[in-house]
Amino acid sequence: METQTVTLPKVFSFGFWKILCRGTGQVMFQDNAWTGLFFLAGIFYGSYATGNPAVAWGALVGVFMSTITGYLLKYPAEKGTAGLWGFNGVLVGCALPTFLGNVPLMWLAIVVFSSMTTWVMVGLNHLLAPYKVSSFTFPFVLTTWFILMAARIMHGLPDSGLGAPELPGNFSSAFDTGFGSLVIYWLRGISQVFLVNSWVTGLLFLIGLAISNYWAAIWAAIASALALAVAILYQCNGGDIANGLFGFSPVLTGIALGITFYQVNWRTAIWSLLGIFATVFIQAGMDTFFSPLGIPTLTGPFCVATWLFLLPHLNLDKKILQQG
Repeated sequence: METQTVTLPKVFSFGFWKILCRGTGQVMFQDNAWTGLFFLAGIFYGSYATGNPAVAWGALVGVFMSTITGYLLKYPAEKGTAGLWGFNGVLVGCALPTFLGNVPLMWLAIVVFSSMTTWVMVGLNHLLAPYKVSSFTFPFVLTTWFILMAARIMHGLPDSGLGAPELPGNFSSAFDTGFGSLVIYWLRGISQVFLVNSWVTGLLFLIGLAISNYWAAIWAAIASALALAVAILYQCNGGDIANGLFGFSPVLTGIALGITFYQVNWRTAIWSLLGIFATVFIQAGMDTFFSPLGIPTLTGPFCVATWLFLLPHLNLDKKILQQG
């Protein structure tokens, strides 16, 4: 049977905008337009509240360009309808205004590289198909790493949001351990999935997840809380803890292992908790590795951890769903 393809005349229909919302929701594995709408609402609120509205508009440009690229390249319709062309692009659109100056050349980079994530995703998924895992958000990670490293010598892309390259070692243990503050850190760990530092955004993300799948919301909440506890227990940098920077990759790992790629049961719950725990260490290790380059790990720790916990193909009553 011939594979159905999506045609360009449908691009500006209401259905296309639903696909954009689904693409945003697919960052956390949710094929649900309402979830994506709540995610976008959270991104807009958080980016305006923190004084960087370019992140919100970058998210829209990114998800639009990566999705329309799928149309232009005539990839299978079912992938587009599920929003699978959009989730890497929306993250590129959030990342570049976060780390680079708001100049026209930065917007050109969003257009080009968010589009590029679509075929990079397809290529990496072909490469990983024999191992029965997908590329997850690694197309976003890979392309954004190269852009940020290039910005160090491309002065038309001001690297105003990037830290200076340095050897690891600077440490601050200062953060508020009051219950209210810990709740804020916990919610920020969820909001940082889209590089937004706002507890309100984290709450909107949880609501969006619950609309689609309450188990996804539960695992996101558990993962951010466990990651926060591990980061505090092992005395990670206080500023990073307070800003939720140890939470976002474990949140994605928790949703992936806890509900997306395995059935919900006590065996997979234990496996997922181990995966969340390991993700914090993988992130700390990758932070150390990338610190001399002065670029962030992004969601790389989530990708590495989830691959490591899916590749054994354990018989845990699993449901292997390849994203992308």
